Amino acid sequence: MTTATVTRAEYCVIACAEAWRDNGEVLASPMGLVPSFGARLAKRTFSPDLLLTDGEAMLVGLDGTVEGWLPYRRHLTMVTGGRRHVMMGASQIDQFGNQNISCIGAWEQPVRQLLGVRGAPVNTLNNPVSYWIPKHSTRVFVERVDMVSGVGHDRAEAAGVTRFHRLPRVVSDLGVFDFTGPGHRMRLASVHPGVTVEQVRAATGFELAVDSVAGGVPYTREPTGEELRLIREVIDPKGLRDREVRV
Repeated sequence: MTTATVTRAEYCVIACAEAWRDNGEVLASPMGLVPSFGARLAKRTFSPDLLLTDGEAMLVGLDGTVEGWLPYRRHLTMVTGGRRHVMMGASQIDQFGNQNISCIGAWEQPVRQLLGVRGAPVNTLNNPVSYWIPKHSTRVFVERVDMVSGVGHDRAEAAGVTRFHRLPRVVSDLGVFDFTGPGHRMRLASVHPGVTVEQVRAATGFELAVDSVAGGVPYTREPTGEELRLIREVIDPKGLRDREVRV
């Protein structure tokens, strides 16, 4: 397989899968098509101990066969015990990883009502949380979120609740990000092939940390031939990934 044959959506699946590398036996909770495909790819390849669910109340195998019951009480136990790695979405996210899925505009009179905070505060303070952004723009990557749903590094530190707080990565349709910049600020870890650092900066509403290294920011890693086969023939033969990532 050559780089030219790999689609942007497939790079995104690979980048999402990498979030669960070396996680061991934890519950993968992906939200969105591409993260779901990434979790299933990770389990089929380099993270075989991952636990998958049907999204409701059952633990399932790679073929969807029910392997166990996962009632809400047990699910909460896994969350608060750190045995879960969720990949959530974000209507807004800032440079410290604060995430908003609740409302747009001032709390007193928002211009748009969204999902509400849901389980984001408990998720971010008790187990690893990564994020998937299918459309990278300055409307999503903002200087300051309108309301904090998922807790970022600055607020976790200010509240003294960093013991189990971890935000491994953010994946967008443009690249991969982590929080290893100065003061736990968001850093551009890689760009997907076909994307430039300048494009990412222009689509981001704050200053990203970018390492000054020889060769510049690396590209998101190439999928192996076997990974491409699994994505295209086994995990997503209908090509649904291209509906979520449109280039």
